[in-house]
Amino acid sequence: MMMASAKLVRDCSSDLSSEIRSLSVESSTEEQDSTTTESEYTEEEKEYELDDLQILKTIGTGTFGRVCLCRDKAADEYLAMKILSMADVIRLKQVDHVMNEKNILAEINHPFIVNLRWWTHDDSCLYMLFDYVCGGELFSYLRNAGRFSNSIGNFYAAEIVSALEYLHARNIVYRDLKPENLLLARDGHLKITDFGFAKKLTDRTWTLCGTPEYLAPEIIQSKGHNKAVDWWALGVLIYEMLVGYPPFYDDNPFGIYEKILNGRVEWPRHLDPIAKDIIKKLLVQDRTKRLGNMKVSRSNKK
Repeated sequence: MMMASAKLVRDCSSDLSSEIRSLSVESSTEEQDSTTTESEYTEEEKEYELDDLQILKTIGTGTFGRVCLCRDKAADEYLAMKILSMADVIRLKQVDHVMNEKNILAEINHPFIVNLRWWTHDDSCLYMLFDYVCGGELFSYLRNAGRFSNSIGNFYAAEIVSALEYLHARNIVYRDLKPENLLLARDGHLKITDFGFAKKLTDRTWTLCGTPEYLAPEIIQSKGHNKAVDWWALGVLIYEMLVGYPPFYDDNPFGIYEKILNGRVEWPRHLDPIAKDIIKKLLVQDRTKRLGNMKVSRSNKK
């Protein structure tokens, strides 16, 4: 029985390896055929070898993998490596999910996103190499501070807007904006991480995903959603940064959903009037009238 199980894992790993190679070839072909102008942020790709990377310690764990701090021996640079077990990915039926995340990350490069530097695989694992962001989660800083000043909140919000516009221009909806997925770099700038829920969209999708406090009404109502859900989540995030807690909160997820659909928000007296106006325009129930999703000029959106 054990030999049969081992053979099954080897066979499945071989199938996944073939799929990865196939997707890699498709991705390469698409890049060659594309006539889209490259982003101003695109850097020259560097090839790595696993032997050139010294794994120092585990800095995070997940359902089917871990994230390690490693050092590029040649460049003496610290990087983060996500190591996923192929056997676990297959067992949990997450092959499409993992490959979708990898393909989206391979397509993007932006200063306010934790960028994928390189990826490879062997018979047992998929390896993804990222920028190492040493400052930790925005969530921790927000909890310690209680709430941010208006200037700090505006600074972070502007960087998130820049990243979301970049993603949306490439028909990518992020779908998981929250303080836990925002990391602080050494220079104080934000970087968005964790693209597990991100998706390429041409129209709408009906998948229920995200964090309850940050879900847009159309996700809860299963009406189908698009990039407008990211702008709703931005409204929730700005409110939480400036107030100290999210606008829709309850001990029970269904209580949260009820409050989101009711749309009633308490506005603390200390909240800056301009910030309040922006949040109101982002937390509009009708996605066609939501700031960011309307056909407005870039200056108005800012």
